[in-house]
Amino acid sequence: MFSNGSHGGGRGGGLAVAVVVTAVVFASGCGTAADSGTGSGGTHSTGSASGADGKNAGGGSATPGTTPAATPSAETLPLAGKVVVLDPGHNPTNYQHTAEIDRLVDIGTNRKECDTTGTETNSGYPEASYTLDVSRRVRTILAARGAKVVLTQNGDRPYGPCVDERARIGNDAHADAALSIHADGAPAGARGFHVIAPKSLHAGAADTRKIAAPSLRLATTLRAHFKAATGEPFANYLGGGKGLMVRDDLGGLNLSTVPKVFIECGNMRDAQDARSLTSTAWRQRAAQGIADGLTAFLQGSPAGPADGKR
Repeated sequence: MFSNGSHGGGRGGGLAVAVVVTAVVFASGCGTAADSGTGSGGTHSTGSASGADGKNAGGGSATPGTTPAATPSAETLPLAGKVVVLDPGHNPTNYQHTAEIDRLVDIGTNRKECDTTGTETNSGYPEASYTLDVSRRVRTILAARGAKVVLTQNGDRPYGPCVDERARIGNDAHADAALSIHADGAPAGARGFHVIAPKSLHAGAADTRKIAAPSLRLATTLRAHFKAATGEPFANYLGGGKGLMVRDDLGGLNLSTVPKVFIECGNMRDAQDARSLTSTAWRQRAAQGIADGLTAFLQGSPAGPADGKR
């Protein structure tokens, strides 16, 4: 579940007990090596429209005697000029820093823990590994479409960041969309995914009045594309089975000044959802759905296939 309020248990003895993107993540897999990301010095991992060899995506050598295909320039890619912040929920080593993550931070409406350990499947697959893996996959897809992608953490810092810093990273990047990626830790039998949008509020440091409407549009668009890509049902245990909630108790949303949502991709404590969340192929579909939802939002497209009512 997400980092500042959730269901379920955590790793290493601690979890604060619900969405999320492109933004990038509620307490609620494992990533391959990626470029350096957010470290304790404050630099954040970014992606661009280049392949693993540093060449422009889509490039290649022409066959002798043929006319080479046009290689899209950065300016002609569909998300050129767009900035997306992805927030992989929790941190794989949060459980080693319980004192630091238990520190209370201001989220506008009240004070909550800096972060939590997140949840895990019954077989021990951590939510923090899932969120980082999917975030990296989403980054690859969006970067190939021309977006600048920033990760709030890339598994390269000892803990966190705290929920207020996660919001601040998106704000400082002037993101066109931000998404926190999570998986829930509800009881077994509760399954499905849901997206969480911020409530319109003005309390203390929190002022979401300008972002509430576009964030809700981001939430419904993401919901439709995620469902179409994964076949995952809407959560059957909250939100009236609509796969959508609006909340005012999440620091990552309350403190955002850019359109932002959370996505809880499934319930790690449910055996059926856990089989999906631990599947590499399913995580790629999840990343595709998230990237397509973010792309549709950034391009001003309608919510998606039947508005996600499939």
